[in-house]
Order: sequence, then structure tokens, then C-alpha cells
Amino acid sequence: MKPKVPCRHLGCAELVEAGQKYCEKHKRMHPEEIRSAAARGYNSRWRRESKKFLQLHPLCEECLRHGIATPATVVDHIVPHRGDLKLFWDRSNWQALCKKCHDRKTGREDSHPVYHY
Repeated sequence: MKPKVPCRHLGCAELVEAGQKYCEKHKRMHPEEIRSAAARGYNSRWRRESKKFLQLHPLCEECLRHGIATPATVVDHIVPHRGDLKLFWDRSNWQALCKKCHDRKTGREDSHPVYHY
């Protein structure tokens, strides 16, 4: 049996079961955690469009800023869309990244999410 962990919502000390991120009170405030990828917009249309984008932008933009040419494998939303479909499909908000850079960026953003209600 694993010990309970604190809710990840800022300022909440409620304990939740290991493997859970948010208490019942805050779970509804973080819908991206409970919806499937397809429900968040990452469907066949996204796969098709992101593949086209990577063909046009084959190198990781973050690595290029450091003078390194690394193949891009992920289309990243520069500003996290957090469910905003207009922002999700705005190609000026897309950038090509390698998995390492994408994981690093997403980890930073998910540690301190900003929501607009």
C-alpha cells in the first residue's frame, strides 16, 4: 500500500491516493488530466496536420537556437492551449521540437499551469 500524496493544485494540502494528482474538489479544475488525448483534440486530423507541419519544419527549433541540428519529432503548442480550440489549431502557435526539448518544456509548463476560467 502506497502512502497518500498531496493534491497538486496550488495551495491545497488535501491528501489523495498515490497515482492521483488532484483531490475531488480540484479535479474538475484540471480537465486536461482526465480527458483522453482524442477528447483534447489529438485525433486523426491532428496527426495528419502535425505530420505535414513536421515535413515543412524538419528540425527542432529549440536545438537550432543553440546551434544544434536535431530532427523534430513533435509539434508543440508554444502557448499551451488548455482546451482552447482556436489556439489549438492556430499554426502560428505551433513549433517543431525534438522529444527531449518537448518533454522539458511541457514539464516546466505542467509544473506551473495557468488556467483562464
